[in-house]
Amino acid sequence: MESVEITKGKLLIAEPSILNDSSFNRSVILLSEHNDEGSIGFIMNKPSEYILSDLIPEIDSSLTIYNGGPVSKENLYFIHSIPLLIPDSIKITEGIFWGGNFDAVQTLLDNKTLNEDNIRFFLGYSGWSKDQLQDELNTTSWVVIENQYQNLFNISDQSSWKNHLMKLGGEYKIWANAPENPNLN
Repeated sequence: MESVEITKGKLLIAEPSILNDSSFNRSVILLSEHNDEGSIGFIMNKPSEYILSDLIPEIDSSLTIYNGGPVSKENLYFIHSIPLLIPDSIKITEGIFWGGNFDAVQTLLDNKTLNEDNIRFFLGYSGWSKDQLQDELNTTSWVVIENQYQNLFNISDQSSWKNHLMKLGGEYKIWANAPENPNLN
C-alpha cells in the first residue's frame, strides 16, 4: 500500500495491531496539527456518554461530547466548519477549523446556529511528541489516509473504522469483521 505523507488534515486509522490499546482501539483520528515538535489529533469516532450541557450546565445543548484522546481529558476542545462565525479559529484543512472564541460558540449554541453538522466537542486529545507518530507508523500502529469525507462530522461511531479497513482491502478486510473482543468469539 502506498504511504501518505503525515500532514494536518489527514486521517489516522488504527491498525488492527493496536486492538489491545483501550485509548486507540478502532480509532479514526483527525490529525489537527503536525510539525517539528509533534502531532495532535482528535478521535472522531468515539462518542462519550456526555452531552455538552452535562459539562457546561449554563449551555443548553444536547450535542454529544466525543473522547478526543488520552491527553488532557479534563479539557474541552472543539473543531468546526464555520470560521466566519467563530473568530480566532485555526485552519486544519479546507473547511475544518480548530478552536476559536468560546463566547462566540456559546452565543451560537444559545441561538441554535450550531449543530452536529458543523461543530464537534472533545474531552482530551491525542498527542505525539517529536518523531513519535512516525515511529508508530513504522511499527504498524496507524495507516495515514487522505480525508475523503464531504463532512467530517459524519464520522460518529465504530462503523467508520470498519469501513476504512474494508476499503484498504487484503488482510484488513478480515480484521474489519473481527469482533471487538476476540475472546467473546
